[in-house]
Amino acid sequence: MKSYFLVLDQGTSSTKSFLFNRNGEVCHSEKIKHRLSHPKPLFVECDVSIIAEAIFNLIRSSVKKVKIEKGIIAAMGIAVQRSTFLFWNKETLIPETPALSWQDNRANYLVEKYNEYKQLVYTKTGAPLSGHFGALKYIHLIKEYPSLEKDVHSGDLYFGTLSSYLTHALTGSASIDHSIAGRSQLYSLDSLTWDQELCNLFNVNSLCLPPLTPTVRNFGKINIDNYSVPLNCVIGDQQAALIGQEFSLSEQASINLGTSGSVQLCTGDNPLIIKGLISSLLWSSNCENQFFIEGTINAGNSLFYWLEDYLDIPHRDMKWEERCEKTKSEGVLIPGFTGIASPYWIQQKESLFYNLDGASKDSIIRAGMESIGLLIHDIFFILKKNNYKIKTIHMGGGGAREPLLQFIADILNVPVIISSEKDKTARGVFRLLFKNHYREFPKSWLSSRKEYFPKMSENNRQKKLGRWNSALVEAGIKNKLR
Repeated sequence: MKSYFLVLDQGTSSTKSFLFNRNGEVCHSEKIKHRLSHPKPLFVECDVSIIAEAIFNLIRSSVKKVKIEKGIIAAMGIAVQRSTFLFWNKETLIPETPALSWQDNRANYLVEKYNEYKQLVYTKTGAPLSGHFGALKYIHLIKEYPSLEKDVHSGDLYFGTLSSYLTHALTGSASIDHSIAGRSQLYSLDSLTWDQELCNLFNVNSLCLPPLTPTVRNFGKINIDNYSVPLNCVIGDQQAALIGQEFSLSEQASINLGTSGSVQLCTGDNPLIIKGLISSLLWSSNCENQFFIEGTINAGNSLFYWLEDYLDIPHRDMKWEERCEKTKSEGVLIPGFTGIASPYWIQQKESLFYNLDGASKDSIIRAGMESIGLLIHDIFFILKKNNYKIKTIHMGGGGAREPLLQFIADILNVPVIISSEKDKTARGVFRLLFKNHYREFPKSWLSSRKEYFPKMSENNRQKKLGRWNSALVEAGIKNKLR
């Protein structure tokens, strides 16, 4: 009987399913899109009921496919967007609040109130104090929905990530895995437990936090149409993307570009704190913990969606990679509309257009694209200061398009490699499921790849970086001296 591994990749704008056979081939794949809502400025929400329904439908479709093939689903895993939080009822699973997307900025005003504790938070959690993460979203939701407080203290509610809600909805048992728990800023990176000092600081009742669990374990069974699917892996989407790259050398870095972006570097079995970057757990089991360093970029593909509205370009006509391929820009666009994450951690602010007066739409789009590469450069600058010498960069994700890949190679002066396989996140979950089932990682999956080598002269590179730094100073994001 044929054995399959079912992988779901739950992202910001869609959920995708993949059926892998034991040889690592994708035998079936589907996608269901969903929308975010923006009820007010700074507010970005998703409907968890719609996402859960999409997941059940994708599982049901995969089960039908496997039955036709007279096979079995040996195990299922799911990679999930990480910093989306909500409250829900422990018994009924009914959401008590909207799910605040990782893009939601409504809790940013609380950063100043807790600013004196930012070093404590960073030391314990590996992440800078930010309204992007769970603790400040918890405080804001209690203020926005005062009726929550009574139910929190009576133990009737859970507060957690979208992944923990989905795990509860799928299996009937709530939990949150180590790789995503770090986004709460209530979790100790050293002990891998909820941190009581942080819970006290943010006035979070630990009764409402889901039980912590390793990334790879038996989460329970998912029962659909008289068929039972074991859920054996829940992991953050960016962690899964790094595992999907199939390497662990410190001289190799990975960049995953989707709606947002992430620069990733494996650090082994010990957490490492680097100012400006995030230290997180990569994945865990009952007998192993692996960590990584991450630089988060809020504006990935979301930048081009924003530019569609700003420049009044229909989505079908954007085709940003074609526009950028034939265009040059001497200007700078600093995308502040969702805030700037690594390495500056600036709250949402008006985007800055520097030296772009009278510029064409294509030139502005090109400047926006280059801002992604320039933020990546500043993350690598931090890594270089901490004695990491990156010799190659592996790219993945839907935003990894040719003009951006070449610009990243140019501005970093490092070769960039991209595989023909686009879905590295799904590949990473498959690799963990395979290891859990067969006690070893699968053989490397051979796919074609393309390399981009630096072409920009050193003089032009320094001019580009000089304009970028001048724009950052003008925007008040950095001081004149680095």
